Amino acid sequence: MSLYRTELRRLTKRRFTRWMSVLGLLVLAAIVIGTFATNEKIDADALAGAERRAEQQYQEQVRWAEQEVVACEAAKKSGNAEPGRYPDDCSAITPPPREAIEAQWFLPSTFDFRKDFGGTLLPLAAILALVGFIVGASFVGAEWSTGGMMNLLLWRPNRLTVLLTKLAALLTGLLALAVTTTALWFGSFWLVATLRGTTEKMTSGAWQSFALTGLRGVALAVVLTAVGFGLASLGRHTAMALGGVVALMVVGQFGLGIMLELAGVKFAAAWLLPTYAVAWMQKEIVLENWDSCQATYFGECKPETLAITWQQSSVLLGVGAVIILGAALWAMRRRDVA
Repeated sequence: MSLYRTELRRLTKRRFTRWMSVLGLLVLAAIVIGTFATNEKIDADALAGAERRAEQQYQEQVRWAEQEVVACEAAKKSGNAEPGRYPDDCSAITPPPREAIEAQWFLPSTFDFRKDFGGTLLPLAAILALVGFIVGASFVGAEWSTGGMMNLLLWRPNRLTVLLTKLAALLTGLLALAVTTTALWFGSFWLVATLRGTTEKMTSGAWQSFALTGLRGVALAVVLTAVGFGLASLGRHTAMALGGVVALMVVGQFGLGIMLELAGVKFAAAWLLPTYAVAWMQKEIVLENWDSCQATYFGECKPETLAITWQQSSVLLGVGAVIILGAALWAMRRRDVA
């Protein structure tokens, strides 16, 4: 019997894998349903209603200006005007021009696929990565804690082959889940935009940009799944991976972030891992330091900036994953299995 097929079957049959996958899909479904429920399609009636509300707002401003002019003149005549309350010339109190009050301010929320869909790919990648990390840690951690790894090595004594085959089966399963979910995500929000928004101005370039972002999300999920697998294999227990991440996020991220802010370090977010995950998904993230002013020729003060690109993030994520997996393989080769 093929070891790869056996491990793949073991992965899909585990109840923890199934329930984590279902939980992740339910969260994603809730996001889609929430987006559908909170958006509306803009039709002629909605536009007419927005125009009426804009006109009402303008008329309210006109009435307010008229009342203020009367109050200003009365205060001037009585001599009881508060300092700075009214201008010297009461006729200077005027309503805003009609065109300043735009009808689009009063339109209901609508889902514009070209403008809004890109923002939904980040939570998709985050949930897939979280599911992959936990499932990956549990998949190998449970084998160590229950003694299944020792039994498996009696059948296939090649340690590295066993561990790498487990990893290959895990990544295959995660890749199948991530690609399928991403395709459904695209289709679901296209349906939301069709029924509750607009799909106008979608060009081949826009589709290509969304597709590449979706692929980066799948790649992020694969990398973090491998990291979870490697950490649990190093600690020979699922808690090693989960506890390590909790410690990293609470102590290493929040604590480090607070310390850097108190120390006044420039671009403190550049030292935090989530910044690089966001930069990977969005292609670039620009950090600003408002404590430093860069004057322009026009006398404008602009903050000092630092750009973190997806290339830099890919190096960090790739090197981190290679180090953790390499350490796991080294430990598997060197340490006693019992």
